Amino acid sequence: MSGTSLRIRAARRFIRTLSFAVCVCIAALPGAVQAQALTLGEVLASSRRHVPLVLEATAKLRAAEGRREAAEGAFDTVFRGDAKGRLGGYYDGNTLSTTVAQPLRRFGGEVYAGYRVSDGRFPIYEDESYTNRLGELKVGVVFALLRDRMIDDRRFAVSQADAEIALARNEQLLVAIGVQRRAMDAYGAWASAGLRLGILRDLLALAERRQDALRRQVDRGLKPTIVMTENDQTILGRRTLLVQAEQALTVAATRLSLYVRDEGGAPVVPPATRLPSTLPPLPVLSDDVRALAAARPDLKSIDIRMQQSRERLALSRNAALPRVDLVVEGSRDIGAVGEGGPSRAGFEPKVGLKITVPIQQRAARGQQAANEAEIEAQAQRRKQLEEQIAVELDTIRADIEGTRRLVELATAEQARAAELATAERRRFELSASDLFLVQVREEAEASARLRVIDASWREIQARAELAAAAADLPALGL
Repeated sequence: MSGTSLRIRAARRFIRTLSFAVCVCIAALPGAVQAQALTLGEVLASSRRHVPLVLEATAKLRAAEGRREAAEGAFDTVFRGDAKGRLGGYYDGNTLSTTVAQPLRRFGGEVYAGYRVSDGRFPIYEDESYTNRLGELKVGVVFALLRDRMIDDRRFAVSQADAEIALARNEQLLVAIGVQRRAMDAYGAWASAGLRLGILRDLLALAERRQDALRRQVDRGLKPTIVMTENDQTILGRRTLLVQAEQALTVAATRLSLYVRDEGGAPVVPPATRLPSTLPPLPVLSDDVRALAAARPDLKSIDIRMQQSRERLALSRNAALPRVDLVVEGSRDIGAVGEGGPSRAGFEPKVGLKITVPIQQRAARGQQAANEAEIEAQAQRRKQLEEQIAVELDTIRADIEGTRRLVELATAEQARAAELATAERRRFELSASDLFLVQVREEAEASARLRVIDASWREIQARAELAAAAADLPALGL
């Protein structure tokens, strides 16, 4: 081996040693602050507050609440005014009338009160325009006896707006569940990528430390140079795996930034210094996930849509009914007798009926048939979804049981592989083994450690999937 190569390797060892010493010294300083590990709780809290999909669902809910208020406008108090005056001709009668009406939420009617005053003379066919000198006060109420008694367009609009708010809330919850589920996946992928990177760094460090020992032995003539070449090849292969793991960690951190955001909502790529030392704990699930699943937001949404269809059916049946409105009204003229004469003095009660009978009912019948079919379709959709949820829950539970067993086996395998690798390194140090077998044992141990991480992460994922399938909100950080 040339003297130049030896000097380069010695320089590299010195730089590594110096860097390690500097890091140790900095960490030992009284004012040094190490980055705190990013926790799953922080990620879930950030995602539920700042992820645009959640904010979009919240905005849709506010829009539905605005439409509900607009529907309430059908019950606003209404003021009406009417003024008529003659500019010429034989008669000079003028009238001024005002009415305030308040629609009723029940019986499809309204309450109204009005005031009317006239001045001058009117032709005989406008005799009812006359009032006393101070005018006429009037109050009345209208009740629907058949059509619009139980439901009408105004109450239907308000009811539909209430249903849209409930649907928007369920949609908001569904979006939040999906976001939290993906945030858990992204965090777990990032944390497991960091752990994998640590395992591969340990694996590389073993080969690099061995290279230094082999170099000393080769220099003393105790080992052939080919042994160093073989170990150097192993170092290059392990460095390749390390670079790939670093790339995977970078990709995982970038994906996690979709759910880790600052107070302004901007994505934040978590640095490697905030990697946790372990995988997140297993999600704590409810004891009765089936009961939770029975109240899933998507099932509730189908129930709400079925209720909307029932209300549309009731409205179409209402349209087929004849309109029979009862009108009760009372009026009284006040002040001195006007030009119309004394017949308008005193209280004047009135009772009347207004009847409208639709002759053809094709629109109402067609709408009824369409609404009945829609209700049936939604009932079938709900049944299908219930069956899918049951199968999904059973499948995930089986997956949880399988992954739990895989974790136990992988952990046991890793312990055995660690024992074998340690024993093989000792035998190699005593020249009782060869380099190839040591490398095989070390890589088998590293593979076992990676399988433990993969199996543990899969178990966490399966439990998170069960939490999402059952809409277990506490387990999802909601």
